[in-house]
Amino acid sequence: MKKRKIPNTYVIIAAIIALCAVATWFVPGGQYVTAEDGTLSYERVDSVPQTWQVFPALYHGFVKQAGIIIFILVVGGAFWLLNATGAVENGISRFIVRVGRRDKWVLVAITVLFSLAGAVFGMSEETIPFVGIVVPLVVSMGYDAFMGMLIVYVAANIGFSSAFLNPFTVGIAQGMAGLPLFSGMGYRLACWALLTLLTAVFVVLYARRTRKAPVGPAGTGAQVATLTRRQRWILVVLLLTVVALIVGVTCWDWYMPEITGLFLLMGIVCGLIAGFSANRIAEELLAGARDILSAALVVGFASGIIVVLQDGRIVDSILHSLQEGLDGTGPLASLSAMYGIQALINFVIPSATAKAAITIPIMAPFSDLVGVSRQAMVLAFQFGDGFTNMVTPTSGVLIAALAMARIPYEKWVKWVWKGVLVLLVLGFLLLIPTVLFPIHEF
Repeated sequence: MKKRKIPNTYVIIAAIIALCAVATWFVPGGQYVTAEDGTLSYERVDSVPQTWQVFPALYHGFVKQAGIIIFILVVGGAFWLLNATGAVENGISRFIVRVGRRDKWVLVAITVLFSLAGAVFGMSEETIPFVGIVVPLVVSMGYDAFMGMLIVYVAANIGFSSAFLNPFTVGIAQGMAGLPLFSGMGYRLACWALLTLLTAVFVVLYARRTRKAPVGPAGTGAQVATLTRRQRWILVVLLLTVVALIVGVTCWDWYMPEITGLFLLMGIVCGLIAGFSANRIAEELLAGARDILSAALVVGFASGIIVVLQDGRIVDSILHSLQEGLDGTGPLASLSAMYGIQALINFVIPSATAKAAITIPIMAPFSDLVGVSRQAMVLAFQFGDGFTNMVTPTSGVLIAALAMARIPYEKWVKWVWKGVLVLLVLGFLLLIPTVLFPIHEF
């Protein structure tokens, strides 16, 4: 029997866009309106059925995600130029020899580091360039590209989901819920520690199961390549770039424009140190952009999903219908429903900030009515928002990270979906104590 082939990423996105367009014909239109006193109310409006509009929606999707698309092309070109110097390849070769049998400790350390970054300052978009750095490293150590995504992107999302200091989830949600900023840190810290520990254990188990002989001189017994003086300076520039990225994001509120400029500067400086001519630098940058162009296009197409739903005026209707389904349920059932709703909404609104602005003003007073603490409601928001970030096709960050790792979306979903289900179950189990022991400042 012929094995069924997994649909192409573009085919999957096109199918989702088509389903959303059909939904605009049957789902009533609606919108949330903010009153002068800040309260949020829902009102019915006429829906706008989408037909040929799905095609201009793709254009608007590209405009909406222009920042990430440009970021992918520029960073892809910068790393291509960096790789052309040979510094990274030779540096990785020497690193593998030095690490030896301690490679699993390195993987665990990177996992904890990125999980902590997600928990403390909400690392999300910033994982994209790190994926480009770490994936070649772990592949050269004998692992696959999935390992690189696991210890960077997945680890950061674990921290993001169970954050105890993240201003973009905990801070915003608690502020909208009328809670003291970053209160309840003790239980969130325990959740983060548990989930990060389980992730680290999985990293070790996956490493044991998948590692092959290291790629290059370290795995062939050949003489390890020597780093030239120029290549050593290039690696110093790479290290300084990473440090600048961390400092810029945490201290100076850097975002896509600054990070893009930083990596473009890194590529040019590395090219100059390597002795490349201006023409050679431009050619390498263009070659890298061409190599990653297809993945950059996926980001724009996926954004068309949100545009179709928004133009059809049915996003708020979907949210309102889900909220109405909570009426009349008990505390645990209500909290579970809130958790499930947040996870589902993440496929439509991947932005944690936007989702908090829409859902928290509704969920907060409702949680009071059903006997669920607002702290538990915020935690349900965190878990529901974070775990499904790893599979939602509307997430520009996920698509961009996969582009840097050279992993097709369909293969990624096939690899990660079981883990996401496990995390969703763990999230539910961690929510139960917040109902059984309703300490408001847990």
